[in-house]
This record gives sequence, structure tokens and C-alpha cells, in this order.
Amino acid sequence: MFLEDLLGRTEAQCAVCGKTSPLIASTLAACVDCIRERPAEALPPIRQAHAETRREFGLPVEPPRAADGVRCPICVNECVIGEGERGFCGLRTNENGRLVHLAGTPSGGILSWYYDPLPTNCVADWVCEGHDKRGYKNLAVFYGACSFNCLFCQNWHYRQMRPGPGNTMSARELADVADARTFCVCYFGGDPTPQMPHALAASRLLARRGVRICWETNGSMHPKLLDQAVKLSLKTGGCVKFDLKAWDENLHLALTGVSNRRTLENFARAATYIPQRRQPPLLVASTLLVPGYVDVEEVRHIAAFIASIDPTIPYSLLGFFPHFYIHDLPRTSVRHAEEAVQAARDAGLTRVHIGNRHLLSRAY
Repeated sequence: MFLEDLLGRTEAQCAVCGKTSPLIASTLAACVDCIRERPAEALPPIRQAHAETRREFGLPVEPPRAADGVRCPICVNECVIGEGERGFCGLRTNENGRLVHLAGTPSGGILSWYYDPLPTNCVADWVCEGHDKRGYKNLAVFYGACSFNCLFCQNWHYRQMRPGPGNTMSARELADVADARTFCVCYFGGDPTPQMPHALAASRLLARRGVRICWETNGSMHPKLLDQAVKLSLKTGGCVKFDLKAWDENLHLALTGVSNRRTLENFARAATYIPQRRQPPLLVASTLLVPGYVDVEEVRHIAAFIASIDPTIPYSLLGFFPHFYIHDLPRTSVRHAEEAVQAARDAGLTRVHIGNRHLLSRAY
């Protein structure tokens, strides 16, 4: 039993409407209704909170927009980096009017890796052939950068990884760690998006060795980079797992600091490849059920969007554990998860799953 099940929870107050609730995060200081319906009042203080979390780790507060800068097209942020500045992900800078990659190219990515015996706790495990590959392993590649600023990030320690001499690994070096028992590779982090050139180069080498290529991503990369990633997964039998964090753009901005428009567009783009291979599933979606924020209404909208594209796309709803800057919310409740599953099915999806079920609580 978790401590929160034994002790009462404190209530935070919405600075916009004055409502108090244990389902309001103190860092956000706004309830979900005000974020959705009164963003002009709710979002400015939340942007300041995001800025403070980035200063703490020495990261740019927001994507730079220098009038005379150089543009980075890698992700949705499309940073225009001034002389001596860094891009939002921290991996690109401007030196004498030239875009310089501190990491994330085929010659050097900032990452860590480890082997995960199959089956793993992968978001797609419940629909993946790796579930039945006991004795084989997954090459888990943890990238040390991200294009979002999720306040609930469970892998926030990627922010402590810094590019520098001896801190990077080439795409070939990464591919060379695969052996005869390596069934699949999965890129996550952080997120693979800021280092897609590195991940794609490694994937091409791994594909030649018969390794399945999988991605776990916020989906904010340039569409042409997405196409390359999907094609590698299609060819090798792997999958692309999109984390659809919220439907409402204002809520997405509050939780991640970045718009979800590119993510939704890229998800629909990735889905156009599904007719070329339906089994194992090429595209998988997931959503973290953040108490008080990613509620049944959000899930219903996300599920309807997925179903409008293809109702057979697998959708996993994940249990939340308080973490990072959203540390004072309870764990996702059983009721919340079960109602979300029903909403997803009512929206037309045929393959819906609760992940991290062991984290669910009776808190609300």
C-alpha cells in the first residue's frame, strides 16, 4: 500500500476561479476547466512555472526567435537561434551564423543504453510479438534531450545529460552493441525527436542485422523525419508509439509547454502507412491519465480522433505516479482508468488497454 492511501492529501487552489481540490497541481495553480476555458488567465503563470523548471537545468526558457538567427527544422519548435544561443532542446547552437549540432548527428548522440529482457514493460508489449520472445532482448536507447517540457516527466534525469567530449556515442557504435539475441531496439528518453539524425542512422545499420526498429515519442519531429522512422519500422516489423498527452491545445501547453498540433498531424500521417502492414500493429497510441487534468473528456476526444483514422489502432491508457514538478497529485484511480477505457471504446476504438495497472489507486 502506498503512503498516499494511508494519509489524506492536501488541496491546492486554482488561482483563476478560486476552487480548491486535491486534483489541482500546485505547480500549475489552475484547474483543468480554467485551463481549457480561461487560458488567457490560466496560462501566463504556468508559462512562468515552465520557465523556472528550465532555468534550473540550464536549458533555454523558450524556443529562440532571433531576428538574425539560424533556423533548426528538426522539430515543432523550429528554433531560430541567435549567435551564442542554444536551441530549446539544448543540442544546437549558432556559431558565426552557422547551425552547429552539439549532439544528435550520426557521429555523436547523447544517450545511454541497456538491454531489457523480453517481454518488457513497453507501451506496446500487449500487442507486440516481442511479448512471446523469451530469451531475447530489447536494446533500450535513452536519449538525453527532448522537444517538450513535461512537468510530470518520469524520466526527467535526461536533463542532467550534457553533450561534450567523451559524452557521445556514434550511430555505428550504438548499432555494434546489438548481438544475435537482440530482437528489437526502442528509442525513448527524453525523446528521440531532437536526435533523429542519429537514431535514423543507427536504425539503418540495425535493420541490416535483422533488428526490429521501434520508437516511443511525442511525435513532434519534422514530418520528413517521421516518414523515415515509420518506413524503418514498417520494413523491420517494429512499431511507432505516439504519446498523445492531451487533446485540448491549452491543456497540452500547460502540461508540456509545447503545442500538440504537430503531434496530431504526424499521428495522422503515420497512420497512412497502416494499410501496408496491419500485424503486428505499426502504430500504437498511449495517454498518461494525469489526475484532475487528463480526464475522461480528454480521452474521449483523443479516442475519437484515433478512431476517425482507424478504429483498430491499439490505445493504451497509462497510470500516473506523482513525479518531477507535478508531485502533489494522487496516483490515477481505478475509477478514472475504467471510465477512460469505456469512453475510448464508446468513441469507436476496438483495442484499448490499461497499462501500469499496478499503479492505480482508490484516491478519488
